[in-house]
Amino acid sequence: MKTTLKPLREQVIVITGASSGIGLRTAEEAASYGARVVLAARNETDLSKAVRRIRDAGGRAIYRMCDVSDLVQVEALAKQAIAEFGRIDTWVNCAAVAIYGTWLEVSLEDARRQFDVNYWGVVHGTLTAVRGMFQHGGSVINVASALADRAIPLQGNYSASKFAVKAFTESLRMELETEGIPVFLTLVKPGSVDTPLFAKAKTYMGVEPQPIPPVYSPHVVVEAILAAAARPMRDIVAGGMGKVTSLSEKLVPRLTDRYMERTTFDSQKTNIRASVDRPTNLYEPLDYDGGERGAYGGRVRKWSAYTEAILHPRATAGILAGIGMALVAGARRLRRDKD
Repeated sequence: MKTTLKPLREQVIVITGASSGIGLRTAEEAASYGARVVLAARNETDLSKAVRRIRDAGGRAIYRMCDVSDLVQVEALAKQAIAEFGRIDTWVNCAAVAIYGTWLEVSLEDARRQFDVNYWGVVHGTLTAVRGMFQHGGSVINVASALADRAIPLQGNYSASKFAVKAFTESLRMELETEGIPVFLTLVKPGSVDTPLFAKAKTYMGVEPQPIPPVYSPHVVVEAILAAAARPMRDIVAGGMGKVTSLSEKLVPRLTDRYMERTTFDSQKTNIRASVDRPTNLYEPLDYDGGERGAYGGRVRKWSAYTEAILHPRATAGILAGIGMALVAGARRLRRDKD
């Protein structure tokens, strides 16, 4: 199967989870490249504001309220996108909800709801998109997590949902290739990202959660998503620490267990008290989804050297070659000065 993807300026892109965080930033940046974007989430107020901003900047966008755990709503989203723009070229599954707590604390009701959104929402979006792309082809980009390769404590069910997304994506990719269906699947695995996800998460810890450092800007993930929309990519880790985590699981799993046991309990907690009954977006949307960025108070990295090297290998090679030539020239000058 040979899949040829259109330039972003010629694409129609559907993005779930588009009212905040990575999904919102993806929609805005895709529109700035000329793509026609369809934003989907449960929060109509934030969706309408985002579409208005895109249109005011000269872009083309519509929105639809959609709970991705409901297949009927996802299919209606696809129908509206096609009715408005004629087709779908790229579908980005970005909707997710978070729960913090040990397996002995988190209720099975909450865990099932999280799987309905994080896993079944991806399945619904992917299969709906693929069925609509049989003739003209396209791409589906599933935003998983670095935790799809390595689970951590206090986010066991979230990790499980992302493992499931990875398995679904990999198995479906092989089936599509075997059948010659011209739809390419990409798995994007972000590390810790500064988004409002944490403020909306349900927490059993007694305190507000936070991302584990190092923490990256949403732009790092968005750059990976838009690169995958324009050219076929199997998978990509957004943020170098995510790659380190994946490799540590493969190379020294038991040592990784011990390290995480010592560090990841405290690093996911703030000192801000929080009740398990505080408002969350697990079952219903909040009045305000929080915009693009979260409230992380530490350093937020605006780029990832690892991700840049993967996305732009030729440019990276040129930069490294230039640095090497500069070092050689400097060494020669030093030798001449000594002589």
